[in-house]
Amino acid sequence: MTLFHLFIVAVIQGLTEFLPISSSGHLILLPELTGMADQGQVIDVAVHVGTLGAVVLYFWRDVRAALIGTGQLATGKRDSAEARLALGLIIATIPVILFGLALKLTGLDDSLRSMAVIGWTMLIFGLVLYWADQRGTEQLDASDWSLRHAMIMGLWQAIALIPGTSRSGITITAARTLGYERHDSARLSMLMSIPTILASGVLLGAEVVATADAEAAYNGAIAAGMAFIAALAALTFMMRLLRSVSFTPYVIYRVILGIVLLIIAYA
Repeated sequence: MTLFHLFIVAVIQGLTEFLPISSSGHLILLPELTGMADQGQVIDVAVHVGTLGAVVLYFWRDVRAALIGTGQLATGKRDSAEARLALGLIIATIPVILFGLALKLTGLDDSLRSMAVIGWTMLIFGLVLYWADQRGTEQLDASDWSLRHAMIMGLWQAIALIPGTSRSGITITAARTLGYERHDSARLSMLMSIPTILASGVLLGAEVVATADAEAAYNGAIAAGMAFIAALAALTFMMRLLRSVSFTPYVIYRVILGIVLLIIAYA
């Protein structure tokens, strides 16, 4: 792969992983709309590692609390805030793992990678995000996150395995529906992404370890670094922006892109 190709893939993944506009949808569209070759699983794993590093760094205080809580859970302690956070993240991750395995074993994951599917999910779930953001109250913050809410948001997160849905977008939609304020809706969504991206990376990584060579590893390292920088910039921008504006700008982008893709798909 050329450096330019690596740069494009890394920036797309980095910018779209945490913005509610679907990273998987954009990466699938890249070869279809530009004629570029598919980047392959080695690069997919690499850019996921880069975005994982960005979210861990940005939310390090919460990540540290979750790690402490994981240790407490291992010793049978569940009544601390750290243990509840760790248990919530575990519960929220279970549905997406089970649904992901089901899609992979049935082969449905490949059949969903089409421009028409991405167009419809971009449009429909963009409008659902707008509805939830406008109708949702702001009574709750991250400290109110319960195990019941973790399971509900986890079930919504599983829907994001349909390309174009957006993992961050659907979990933010769920949080806003439950009554969490905008900034903490995004914060919970980002924390939920950590075990999800980690699980996805492990699954993909296991498939490519045997086939990866020195050149692929070198390209992967470059892609991971660029994805890390792009993801950190996107996270910083969105979290600051949410203190003063709603999710409407992202909704407008999703609706426009969805309509354009549907026109192309059915033309």
